[in-house]
Amino acid sequence: MKFAIGNQSMNGGVGAAPSASLLSFNRLRGMGSLIALILIMVVFAISSPAFLQIQNLMNIIVQVAVIAVIAAGAMFIILTGGIDLSVGGVMALAGVLAASTVRATDSATLGIIVCLGTAVLFGLLAGLLVTYGRIPPFVCTLGTMSIARGIAFVYSGGIPISGFPSAFRFAGAGEVAGIPMMVIIPVVIYAILYFVLMRTPFGKIVYAIGSNEEATRLTGIDTLKYKLIVYSLAGLLTGIGALLYVGRINSGHPGSGIGYELNAIAAVVIGGTSLSGGRGSIIGTVIGALIMGVISNGLNLMNIDPYFQSIVLGTVIVFAVMIDQHSQK
Repeated sequence: MKFAIGNQSMNGGVGAAPSASLLSFNRLRGMGSLIALILIMVVFAISSPAFLQIQNLMNIIVQVAVIAVIAAGAMFIILTGGIDLSVGGVMALAGVLAASTVRATDSATLGIIVCLGTAVLFGLLAGLLVTYGRIPPFVCTLGTMSIARGIAFVYSGGIPISGFPSAFRFAGAGEVAGIPMMVIIPVVIYAILYFVLMRTPFGKIVYAIGSNEEATRLTGIDTLKYKLIVYSLAGLLTGIGALLYVGRINSGHPGSGIGYELNAIAAVVIGGTSLSGGRGSIIGTVIGALIMGVISNGLNLMNIDPYFQSIVLGTVIVFAVMIDQHSQK
C-alpha cells in the first residue's frame, strides 16, 4: 500500500521509515541545531576556561536531564500538530503523590508505580479530551495543568514531602560505574524513542498525522487512537521526569515544575521541530535541550544576571521559530 500525506509520499510496508524528503529535511534542521550548539560551546569555552571541564559538561547534562525527558514527550505531541502545557503541573502532582506513597508505605516500587500511573492517567485524560472531546490542545492542556497543580497543593497543603529511601532516589541521585543515572536514563529513553520514531509504523503514522491528519484518516488509519497513544506516552515521560526530579532534590514539592512546559516546548522548537506538526527529529530535541542548558551554564560562569539569561533564551526561541516559518514557505 502506498499513500500520500501532504507533500510526502509514504510507503505502508511494516516498519517503513518516514519518506526520504522528510528525512532530508530533518537531517538539515538537525545539522543546523548541532552547528549552533557547537558554536555556542566554542564561544563559552573562549569566555570561560572552566566551561570545557569534564565535571562542568557532566553538570550541564544532569541539569537538562528532566527537561530533555519531558521534551521528548512534548515533541511527539507537537509532531501530531498538538501542544502540551500540562507537564509542569502533572510533574508536580505525580511527584507529590509518589513522595506521599513512599513516606506512608516505605515502598519505592509502589511510589514509582503511583508516579508513573498518575502522569499516564493525566496524559490519557488530555488525549481523550483532545481527540474525542474535540477540545483544542492548547485549552485542554492548560486546563489539566491547572487541575493537576491545584490537586498537588490541596493534597500536600502546600508543604513539601521529603526524606525517601535510597532505592526511590536512585533514578535521580544514583550512579552506575561513576555515571549518574540522570545521564543514563535520558540516553536510554532517547535511543528507544529514536527507534520507535524512525523504524516503526507507529513513528511513520505520527509524522503522517502531523502532515495531514485528514488524509491519514482517509487511508483507514484510526488517527484518534494514535493521538491518544501519543498523549499517554507524553504522560509516561512526564512521570519519568518527575521521578528524576524528586530523586535528585529528595523532595516532592507542589510548586515544582513551574515553567517546565515552556522549557520543554522551547527545547523542541530550538531542536527544529515544526510547531505546525509533521516535521522534526528526536535528535534535534535533545540538541535543543542541550543548547538551553549550555546557554544557561555558560552565562552563569560569566556571572551574567539571571534575568538577562531569560532574554537570551527568549531571543533564541524567537529566532528558531522564525527559521521554522521561513522553512515552511
